[in-house]
This record gives sequence, structure tokens and C-alpha cells, in this order.
Amino acid sequence: MIVPVQKDEEFLSDFHEADKVTGAIHIWWLGQSGFLVKWDGCGLLIDPYLSDSVSRFHEGTETPRKRISERVVDPLALGGVQYVVCTSTAPDRLDPETILPLRAANPTLKLVVPAGEVAAADAILGAAAPPIIPVNAGTYAKSGPFDFHGINAANPKIRRDELGNSKELGYVIMFGPFAIFHSGETVWHTHLIKEVRRWSVNLAFLPINGADHPDQARTSMNGFDAAALSRAISASLVIPCHYDLFEAENPDPGEFSVCCERLGQRFRLLKLGQRMTMGPITDPTAGKALPSEPYSGDWGLGY
Repeated sequence: MIVPVQKDEEFLSDFHEADKVTGAIHIWWLGQSGFLVKWDGCGLLIDPYLSDSVSRFHEGTETPRKRISERVVDPLALGGVQYVVCTSTAPDRLDPETILPLRAANPTLKLVVPAGEVAAADAILGAAAPPIIPVNAGTYAKSGPFDFHGINAANPKIRRDELGNSKELGYVIMFGPFAIFHSGETVWHTHLIKEVRRWSVNLAFLPINGADHPDQARTSMNGFDAAALSRAISASLVIPCHYDLFEAENPDPGEFSVCCERLGQRFRLLKLGQRMTMGPITDPTAGKALPSEPYSGDWGLGY
């Protein structure tokens, strides 16, 4: 089993001690595609998976999902979190055994989800679900210090419900002088660079778990794709994710690292439970933010 460099009480202490460093963001990798971000005393989780629900569900089937890394922290013990952001309702991204204990530990918790998955999120989480903030691709929602801008994710295609609402998203999250991008699980699609280059992205979280199979389309980027995309969007720094959780189809980040080095792209490989602190560095070739529309559920525009 992979042991986190910090876990449980040590991890919680580091999370709370991070407030002593101001004017910067603090990032912890929680495994798979999950990250904890702290800014100005406000905690934000992206795609947290802090349980064994997926492994139990697949136990005894032809597609086992055996865990190969220890859990970083008990979600019931993780206070100081105001937002959970989910890129989809996949069980390792919107996990009731993670989100409901987080809600118990953080009564004011809010949940950001793709607008086309609000009903599914309600059904998965039940009556104890946190208040939901819906977002569509091309729109944004503002709450507290954060602006959540929806970015199309293709898994392997861009999916919308019958009303045109997004079912999978990446997000550019803006706060203070920062813009961070979490792509969700996506392949490289036609609109991706154009959508993200509107901002000077300080930090990108990109998956590297894409694998080619003869009988199905790839649903995620591989290491080469992630490195090339981070360079194409002029991300100041990129962190890979979606590996070292399950034994099956676990990619090696070596391909990603080598490609970043060849492209001159700054990157960082985080260990489980490890904190990274960074200031608002930007790439001079990055784009500048342009206004987008706030999310509105009653436009009826069909997208």
C-alpha cells in the first residue's frame, strides 16, 4: 500500500497551520483526481474520494477495483471546508461516503456540480445533500470568494441532458489573483484550448489515466496529452492526477514528466497528503480573462 506523506492528525494539523502563510494558495493531493485547496482561510475540495465505496461495489466482479493507497484523511474529521466541486457524478468523484460526512463536519458546505447532473446528485446524496450550485459549460457561478467557470469535458464525447445542460465539466476556478483549472476526466477536444486560454491559468490539474483499448474509445488524456495541453493553455504549473489509487489500469506518471521536460512545461508530482504552496505566478503567453455569463437555470437557450 502507498502510504501518504501526511495523513489523519498530521494532515489536519498541516491544513490548519497553512493559514499562517498569506497571499498564497495551498494545495494537497488526496489521491485519484481529488485535491484540497485553501485560500484566505477558505477550504475547497475538488473531486474528493475518501472512502472504499468503489472497491466494495466491484468486489467479486470481473472488474475489481483494489485500492493500492491508504486514505489520507477521514472526511468526518475534515473541518474548515466550504465547497466541494464535482466534475461529474462518477462514484470516485461524487461519493456519498465522502460528501455526507463532510457535510456533517461542515454544516455550511455547498456542492458545485454540472447543471445536467443536479437531479442525479440529489438522488445519490438524499435529504442530507448540501445546497447545490449548478454550472453549465460557458457559464459561471459566483459564491463566496470563488467564481466557478464551466469548461466542456468530453468523456469521450461532450454529453448534455435533454435541455442542453452539461453532464461532465472541467472548471476554471477564480479567486483573488488566481485562476486554477481542473479538467475533470476528459479527452482533448476541439473547444478545450479555446475555452481555457481565456484566462492566465496559474495551476492546472490534468488526468493521465487514458489508455487505448481496441473495443472502446479512450475517455481520458494520457501523460503526453496532459503535458501538451498544459503547454497549449500556457499553464504556469501543472500537476497530474488520476493514478495510484486502484491496482487496475494504474498509469505511470513517467511519460507525463518526460513530455513536460521536453516541452519546457513546469510541472510538479505531488505525493499523497503532500502540501504545495504557491503564489500567483503566470505565464506571459497566457490569455486574459474575458467576461462570461452567470449560470441561469431558466434561460431555456438549449445549451
